[in-house]
Amino acid sequence: MKNLLLSVVLVAVPVAVFATAYPVLAPPSQTTASSIAKAGPPLGDMTPFETITTDVQSIASSGDLAAAKTRIADLETAWDDAEPKLRPVSTAEWGSVDTAIDDALAALRAPNPDRGKVDATLATLQTTLADPAAATGPTQQAGTVARIAVTDSSGHPLPCEVMLDTFRTKLAASNLSDADRAKATELQSKGTERCNADDDIRADAFLAQGLALLAN
Repeated sequence: MKNLLLSVVLVAVPVAVFATAYPVLAPPSQTTASSIAKAGPPLGDMTPFETITTDVQSIASSGDLAAAKTRIADLETAWDDAEPKLRPVSTAEWGSVDTAIDDALAALRAPNPDRGKVDATLATLQTTLADPAAATGPTQQAGTVARIAVTDSSGHPLPCEVMLDTFRTKLAASNLSDADRAKATELQSKGTERCNADDDIRADAFLAQGLALLAN
């Protein structure tokens, strides 16, 4: 009987030790490895934007640049809708992708689109979406107009829609003279026009001048 108990103990102890050590020694499960592989860049999953860009590339390669121009509008809309969530994560990486999208949009929306430029900007866009961090330049001092910031720390223009909202709020609460209010209204009009044309740089410049006027 003692020999039987001793045999049971000798078998049970190694089994218990192995069972305890196995989670540590064993390789990650397929699910864990898959989760790690899908961690993605800091901005998150860029797949939806990559998918649309791939469609645009495919259409452009067929020679139908008009259809490619129509399809890339879906990317513009999706990216703009995601801005409030993505930009705060990394303004620099968001700016890199945003610039690449703007370049592709400009190439396809040119009066006479150049096929080579279209292909090049779309290829750059895909590369940037795959690794936004790699396309990010060094941090630099924010640009200003009339001592009002018009870029983020990466040098990318601030969203003109945000500046326009700020401008409207401050204008409504201001006590400007009739002459200054007329100037501010004109700057607002010019800024709105450029903002509607997706020209953040010039829109921000007009609005910054107006904000500086409101601050006096």
